[in-house]
This record gives sequence, C-alpha cells and structure tokens, in this order.
Amino acid sequence: MHTAILIPALAMGFLGSFHCIGMCGPLALSLPVQHLKGFKKVWGILLYNLGRVVTYGILGYILGFASKQFAFFGWQQKISIAVGSIFLAYLLFTLLPVRLGAANGFSVKVPWRKTVLQALGQLYQNKKTGSVFLIGLLNGLLPCGMVYMALAGAFATSHQWESTLFMMAFGMGTLPAMMSLSLLGNFISIRFRNSIRRAGPYLIGLMGLLLILRGLNLGIPYLSPELKSEKMHCCAPQ
Repeated sequence: MHTAILIPALAMGFLGSFHCIGMCGPLALSLPVQHLKGFKKVWGILLYNLGRVVTYGILGYILGFASKQFAFFGWQQKISIAVGSIFLAYLLFTLLPVRLGAANGFSVKVPWRKTVLQALGQLYQNKKTGSVFLIGLLNGLLPCGMVYMALAGAFATSHQWESTLFMMAFGMGTLPAMMSLSLLGNFISIRFRNSIRRAGPYLIGLMGLLLILRGLNLGIPYLSPELKSEKMHCCAPQ
C-alpha cells in the first residue's frame, strides 16, 4: 500500500467520523457498556469499534479480490481513473449552489438492513462485553455514504490486501471521534462537527486526484508508480 493512498484513507476516516457521529451516534451512545466502570467500559467501547474495523477490512478484501480480476485483464488503470473521476465529481457536486434535491448526501437501500437491525436489537439486550464486538461487526454493514466512498477507493487498488489495509485504515481513522463519543457523550458541538465535516469533500477530491495520477502510470514513485499488469502472457514455443 502506497503512503500516498493510505494516509488519505486515515484522513477520510477521521473527517468522515464526524458524519458518523450524526448517523451512528445513537448506536454508540446506547452500547450495553454503561453499567461498566473504568477499564472494562473502555475495553467494551474499543471492542465495538474494532468490530467495525474488522468488518471494513473484510469488505475491503472482498472488493479487492473482485477488482484484482479486472486487473488480470489490465483494467486497473482505467478503474483507478474512473473511481478518481467519481470522487472529483462528488467534490464538484458539493460545491454546487443547488444540490438538485440531494443536499445532505445520498443513501442506498441494502437488502440486509432489516436483518442487521433485528440482530442488533437482540445484541443490545445482552450485557456481556463480548456482545459489543458483534455489535461493531454488524454496525459495519449498515448503509453509510462515507463507507461507500471508502469502498470505491479500496476497489481502485486492484489488490485484495491493499484494499483490506485501505478499509482498515479508514476504520482506524474513525476511532478518535467514535471512542470519544462513547466515553464522553455527545460533547462535540454541532457547529464544530459541521465545520470538520465540510472538509470531507475536499479530502475526497484530493484522493480522486491521487487515484487519477495513479491510473495515469507516470512512473512517479509513491504518487504515480508504474503499474504492472497481472495479465498472463503465453510463451511462444521454442
């Protein structure tokens, strides 16, 4: 994983976590750890967040494996440029004075949402510390616009382990805000939260530029390294 991609993944997670506070805050604030004290409470909250990171990593691996099949045919550069262009388009979309009826982002309906919510409801009734890890695992499957953007970036890596690390870095970037929320409550003011959140699209745009440069195969170390196609070549008979 090139540093030029890994660091933006961490930053995307950090800035995106302020969006997560609004979307997933109620889940984090109602974790079944309020009866615990001291280190046990901190450990329970950490397990919850690590569960999310593990799910992100698994999703990254699956997408990376799929994108590697495209790389087999020599399409990884086109994928990187296409995903980077989508990221830049998202930045431009957020800068429009009129958002065409989608001022607050986008949402995608997933078929497993109801099943996941039902399972979460049962786990929230369980006071065992281990249940919070399972809650985190399932929470990572809930619809989230920032997670979808991160998954798109992971798909552009065209390698399952790079994609896995990308998504886990994204998840680790969300830890400071999400851990603080669970430990200290909703202490972050809405004004501050919105100020940080506004930086998110610019970071996504920057990442789009990096992905486009990566796809252009300019031979620049770290920034636009030369990508070698994994397509098989048949050897000519001797």
